[in-house]
Amino acid sequence: MSSKFPEIPDALRALMAEIGPRWGTNPAAHVKIMVDRFSEVLKQSPKDGVTVRRGISYGPHPRQTFDLFKPDDKNARRAAVVFVHGGAFLDGHPNRTEEIYSNVLHYFARNGIVGLNIGYRLAGDAKYPGASEDIASVIKWVRAHADEVGIDASRIFLMGHSAGAAHAGSYAYDKRLQPPAGPGIAGFIVVSGRVRAETLPENPNAHKVAAYYETEDAARLDDISPVSHVSADSVPTFVAWGEYENPLIDLHCTELVYRLAVARRRSPPMFWMRGHNHTSTIGHINTAEDDLGRALLDFVANPR
Repeated sequence: MSSKFPEIPDALRALMAEIGPRWGTNPAAHVKIMVDRFSEVLKQSPKDGVTVRRGISYGPHPRQTFDLFKPDDKNARRAAVVFVHGGAFLDGHPNRTEEIYSNVLHYFARNGIVGLNIGYRLAGDAKYPGASEDIASVIKWVRAHADEVGIDASRIFLMGHSAGAAHAGSYAYDKRLQPPAGPGIAGFIVVSGRVRAETLPENPNAHKVAAYYETEDAARLDDISPVSHVSADSVPTFVAWGEYENPLIDLHCTELVYRLAVARRRSPPMFWMRGHNHTSTIGHINTAEDDLGRALLDFVANPR
């Protein structure tokens, strides 16, 4: 298989520029367009040098499974990235298409990092904090099987996109949802993450937020928001978002950066993607546009 990464076509760039400024008028439709178009591009992305084991169970529910992406070489002690997909709390799947979101884990595995693309229970089956509890179960599984799958248990990273970052952020920051010894992760990566729980009129998915968290009470939502639990001892965090996000997500990411900087007395690494939208921020990973990818690899190598 070719090792050449595909370019994002000029026509897709033009479509991103055309849709971007009006992204918030119909996020669901625009997400679908981007998923479909980036899936076509990603069919040409290199996938050699990686062994994939699909459907590994970590719990009894059908969604409590993950796909494992492992580099083919013999290094026995690797970092790992556990990826949590989005879907506005009620929807979503780790394999949205054959290419998305496995593109993220192929990218990490081809760069020597074990990847896990996880499923979790949605709001129809598990209300807050059910999805974060599922993430806790995956981290426990990874730590228990680290030697078996060639992972360095001290270098497990958690990564979430969109609502997936809400679930992952609750686990990463909220001590009430962690085991007594802490979250057991070396760092947390947020890409276009809804890291504040809110049901403001600007949020087109407010009813989905309310469905998962089972409340519209502002004080309660603040208490269970990931950003509300950032502290001086929070895990190292990398935050990335695009120019054209689902409404309010860019504000949430910016708030997270600010709170981390204040709490830890230094700004966390961050990445703002000009021209990108809520879906392309994750869909472009494993293409020839590699700026975000290289920044993520640097963070895994040197979390701070």
